[in-house]
Amino acid sequence: VILTEQTRYQRIVLTRWRDDVRLYLNGHIQFSSVDEARYHESLVLPAMAAVPRPRTVLLLGGGDGMAAREVLKYDSVETITLVDIDPAVTELASTRDELLTMNGGSLQSPRVTVVNQDAMSFMEEDRGFYDVILADLPDPSTDALAKLYSDAFYALALRRLTERGAIATQATSPFYAPDAYWCAVETLAAAPGPEQPPLNVLPYHVHVPSFGEWGFALASRSPLAPEELSVDVPTRFLTDEALAAMFAFGKDLDRRSVQVNRLEQPVIARYYARGWRTFE
Repeated sequence: VILTEQTRYQRIVLTRWRDDVRLYLNGHIQFSSVDEARYHESLVLPAMAAVPRPRTVLLLGGGDGMAAREVLKYDSVETITLVDIDPAVTELASTRDELLTMNGGSLQSPRVTVVNQDAMSFMEEDRGFYDVILADLPDPSTDALAKLYSDAFYALALRRLTERGAIATQATSPFYAPDAYWCAVETLAAAPGPEQPPLNVLPYHVHVPSFGEWGFALASRSPLAPEELSVDVPTRFLTDEALAAMFAFGKDLDRRSVQVNRLEQPVIARYYARGWRTFE
């Protein structure tokens, strides 16, 4: 343990074992330096590849600066607005040598604006529009966090998305918490409501050794075809072949029948607890 801090929002613990630096928030691992590229490239690059020359990016969560590092690889990006509730995390990512080495000083880039605010409150107040919106938020382990995976939350995000834009969200593990994962996917698909054109939603997943099998969802009003997405920036993990493979699910990870997660009925938190409890 090389750092511990209790903030207004959470307990921060930073550890190092040989070359492996890890960040924990409230006891939950956020990344390992050994394999974080697998997670962050998988979250960011599919959405960036889905939008022709993205200029404006909204990053919800991601206070460690790793996702911002991936976005900054794209020369077309002019502005990144990063919204993270805890200023202690973004301060750590901007000053701690171990994190600066990993995130490349991304939060100090003139293209990045850091806003320390609750993600939902920010979107309720914001009037900007974004070509790509990335949700790198905590797992829906409580009713309070479940709001960040609700149809209302995703509807707010859609209001801030440009017409040809794309949204990507991390969505917990389709192996350890399959009902919670597919609930996030179905909720994102339901966000426009019955009177609006449907979203095109692509579920996908990747193996991150520190986490296990991890799930994401990519959505756009425009057509999405996995075979048309390509990796055109430097990477440590992703190739075109690996990117295409992420959209294939084996039988044990198949789609499930689940309810949509709503503010007044945060079913995803119960799905999440039930799934992870099986492996305790």
